[in-house]
Amino acid sequence: MRKNLLQKIWDAHTVRQLPGGQTQLFIGLHLIHEVTSPQAFADLRRHGWKVPYPDRTFATVDHIVPTAERSRPFLDTLAEEMMTAIERNCREYGIALFNLGDERQGIVHVVGPELGLTQPGMTIACGDSHTSTHGAFGAIAFGIGTSQVRDVLASQCLALSPLKVRRIRVSGRLSRGSYAKDVILAIIRKLGVQGGVGYAYEYAGEAVEAMSMEERMSVCNMSIEGGARAGYVNPDEKTFEYLKGRSYSPRGEAWERAVAWWGSMASDRDAHYDDEAELDGTRIKPTITWGINPGQSVEIDEPIPRANEVPPADRASVEEALQFMELKGGASISGTKIDVAFIGSCTNGRLSDLREAARIAKGNRVAAHVKALVVPGSDQVRRAAEAEGLHEIFRAAGFQWRDAGCSMCLAMNPDKLVGRQVCASSSNRNFKGRQGSPTGRTLLMSPAMVVAAAIAGEVSDVRQLL
Repeated sequence: MRKNLLQKIWDAHTVRQLPGGQTQLFIGLHLIHEVTSPQAFADLRRHGWKVPYPDRTFATVDHIVPTAERSRPFLDTLAEEMMTAIERNCREYGIALFNLGDERQGIVHVVGPELGLTQPGMTIACGDSHTSTHGAFGAIAFGIGTSQVRDVLASQCLALSPLKVRRIRVSGRLSRGSYAKDVILAIIRKLGVQGGVGYAYEYAGEAVEAMSMEERMSVCNMSIEGGARAGYVNPDEKTFEYLKGRSYSPRGEAWERAVAWWGSMASDRDAHYDDEAELDGTRIKPTITWGINPGQSVEIDEPIPRANEVPPADRASVEEALQFMELKGGASISGTKIDVAFIGSCTNGRLSDLREAARIAKGNRVAAHVKALVVPGSDQVRRAAEAEGLHEIFRAAGFQWRDAGCSMCLAMNPDKLVGRQVCASSSNRNFKGRQGSPTGRTLLMSPAMVVAAAIAGEVSDVRQLL
C-alpha cells in the first residue's frame, strides 16, 4: 500500500509499539514557552532527570509578555515568576532561549518556521494547542500538555495513539477578499468542531497549492479547532524556497540531501486515506464567527442561523451562543458594532498578514469609538514590517503598533477585553472569556476583515475597500 505523509513520518519516528496500543514516537523538535514548561521542569528536578537532547528543544517567551511596556520586573507577579522560571530552567538545562531583547523572540509558532527550525518530515511537539501550525511544512506537529512536555524533555519521546487521515481538497482559486482564514473557518463549519477527532487533516487542492507558506500556516494553525490532532500540507517547491537560507536550515550539500529527503516524505499519488472531503474554493466568501466556538460562522452576506433551523443536537449550543452574543437568528452579522479590533496571534500575525492589512488601512481611519491594535507575531516580523513602513501606515490610520507577543489572543497578558466589549479578532478562538473578560465577545475573521471592521466601527465587507 502506498503511504500518505503522516504514515511515512510516523514509521520513520517509531521507537516501539507499546503494550496499550500506542506508539512511542521520537520527537525531532521540541518547542517550549513560559506558561506550560515550569511544572515540567519541576518534575525533572523532583525525579533527578536530565534533558538528554537539549539541542532539540528551543524556548521563547510569548503568552504572558506585555506588548506595550516591557520593563522588568513585570507588574503581574505571576507573569514575572514565569519569566524567571524559564530563564533559570533554560540556563540550568542548556536550552536555547529567545528572550525579550533577543531578535529571535516571538510567538512560538511564528519563530519556529521563520528561523528554519520547522522542517518537512519532522515530528514536532509543543505545550500549546496550535502546534499544528508547523504542519504547513510537511511536518507532523502535536500540541501537548505539561506532563507530556516533561516526557519529551526527559526522553525526547511521546506515547501517541495512531491517527486516521482525512484529505481535505479545496478546489479552484479563492476570489478577491477571501483569504486562508476564510478557508479554514469554512472547513471547520462544514466538518464541525469535533469532526476531526481521531484524525490528522491533509490539506490539498488548487486553492491550498496556490497559498503562500504563511497562508498554509494559518490553515494548519486552526486544525485543532476542528478537533483534528494535527494538520499538514505536503512539502513542495514553495516549502523549500521558504526554508532556504534560514538560520537553522541545512546548507551546502546537506541542503541538497535534505530537499531530496523532504520531497520523498510527501504523500504518494495513490496513498490511502481514511476519509476525504472537498470544498469549492471559488465559492468561499469572507467569513465571520457569530458564536462561541470557531464552527459557528457565517459568510458576510449570509444570515445568522436560527436555533430551529439547525439539527436538534446543535440547537442548545446555538441558543446559548445567540444569547451570550446578544445576536438574533435570521439577522445579518454585517453591521454588528465592535469596540476593539485586534490583528495578530500565531494564526495571523505574520508579515504577509500585516502587509495585506496595511494595504487596506492605508488612507483610511479607525472609527473613533474603536480601540485597534496591531501586534507582530515576532520581533523579526516587527522589524521587517517597520523596514517597509507598515507601522507608519497603521499608526496614521489609528492603530496602536505593539511589540511581539500573543497579546489579545488570550487572557494571559495586559491586552484584554473589558466588560461586554465586542472584538473583531484575527486570532483562533472565540470561546467565552478567551480574551480576558468573562462577558467579552469575540468575532473571528481575517486580518483584512478586521481592518474593514475597525474603519467602519462595525462588521463590514472588506471587498468594498478593495
